[in-house]
Amino acid sequence: MNKLINAIWALTLKVHDNQIHRFISDPHGTQERELLRTLARARETRWGKRYGFESVKSGRDWQSAAPIVEYDDIKDDIFSMMRGEENVLWPGRIFHYAKSSGTTADKSKYIPVTPENRQHCHTRGGFRLMARLYANLDQPSVVMGKSIVLAGSLNKDLPEFPGSTVGDVSAVLMEGLSPFAQMVISPDLKTNLMENFEEKLDRIAEICSKQDIRMVAGTPTWAMVLFNKVLDLTGKSNLNEVWPHFQVFVHGAVSFVPYRKPFQQYFPDPATQYLETYNASEGYFGVQYAFKQEDMLLLLDNGVFYEFLPMSEWDSEQPKTLLLHEVELGKNYALIITTNAGLYRYKIGDTIMFTSLNPYRIQITGRIKQFINVFGEEVMVANTDQAIAETCKKHHAIMKEYTVAPVFLETSSKGGHEWVVEFEVPPADLGAFSKDLDQTLQRVNSDYEAKRFKSLALESLKLTAVPEGTFMTWLRMKNKVGSQQKVPRLSNTRQYLDEIIGIVNP
Repeated sequence: MNKLINAIWALTLKVHDNQIHRFISDPHGTQERELLRTLARARETRWGKRYGFESVKSGRDWQSAAPIVEYDDIKDDIFSMMRGEENVLWPGRIFHYAKSSGTTADKSKYIPVTPENRQHCHTRGGFRLMARLYANLDQPSVVMGKSIVLAGSLNKDLPEFPGSTVGDVSAVLMEGLSPFAQMVISPDLKTNLMENFEEKLDRIAEICSKQDIRMVAGTPTWAMVLFNKVLDLTGKSNLNEVWPHFQVFVHGAVSFVPYRKPFQQYFPDPATQYLETYNASEGYFGVQYAFKQEDMLLLLDNGVFYEFLPMSEWDSEQPKTLLLHEVELGKNYALIITTNAGLYRYKIGDTIMFTSLNPYRIQITGRIKQFINVFGEEVMVANTDQAIAETCKKHHAIMKEYTVAPVFLETSSKGGHEWVVEFEVPPADLGAFSKDLDQTLQRVNSDYEAKRFKSLALESLKLTAVPEGTFMTWLRMKNKVGSQQKVPRLSNTRQYLDEIIGIVNP
């Protein structure tokens, strides 16, 4: 019976793969249709009337019809929706909201998850993921076993928002999964939506260590915590021994580059594969097209219309965006989205770079507020991820977490960067590691290299190694323990770095 179900599932996914190739062949027409469909649906809302949605006939029209907004610009409207007001950003009453804490602020953001957004963006994106997974695996059999999806929790009892359900986007979506999906996901829904995330990981490890797990989906950081718990419970040396039919780890939210080596130790079988997705609270935007490609296909028929803000426009009072046909390879863009969640020209905060224009493939390079440019070095998360991954490989070290902040200029010293790193396997020589890390970062970022030339503008980076568990302690202190929570990699201030160092040296 399992083989029959798997065969039927594979045929279903071919339909979705055909739809992928359809938008690949007509990317610009697909995007225009997605925009006009969204605006037509929302034209009678408060925002639709305010900005004349019905008069917009093209992407070019849309660029001048409404302003670019951030969360603070729309949060009052979202709060009124959560209190029950209808027809604000989207038609009718919206009951579900994805809670996103982000990485650069303590406050939470609440993103509407409309029925259209759930079905035609997030769920469709999940089908796109599975279609590419089945197209790439030699003998795909994921649904013949169980899958673990690391989800957050839900809250339906918020007194200030009666009737509204709030939670991590993973939990909001999991609650609405089809019976078939629920059948192949482990553990049960009640366990998956437990509020205490650390207790939930203990329970998942206990249940799933005894099951035939074929796929795990989640952020690498929290997956590693789960994997260590499973190995402790079973006494096995790696996870291929625990789950002999395991096929794929699906990851997102943070770059996988620094985690590749430790995951190869968890799964030493070379048949184990890895697939990246771009599934944010605001929408499902991308999926890795092939295992051998370290980038993602931009999903163009998912109820999302994209605009791209060049780096030169990030601080402009009247920023000018580019449409899809205007982008160039190798440049950093801030992502601006219009979606069937009721987000219009919304600055999501992520930065991306195009790696291919036919088809349109991207890499996530960081966050608008997560880069270091105190001295004109323009260091992005993609640069630091690559530098530490290469240096760890050279020194046979394994990194668990890191964060970087500037060392500010003083009258008696130059500026620079300070790295705080938590190792699972530390390098034998931390000084040599630090020197190689600095040299590697110069190689991958020419602006940093120029500032480091003969140490005229910047000193060599300072590296502080902290004990295992330090970053987890900081996450607990900040109330950031959960499936969607992650450590900020880069900051132009020292707030996070000093807080983390303060745990070790109070």
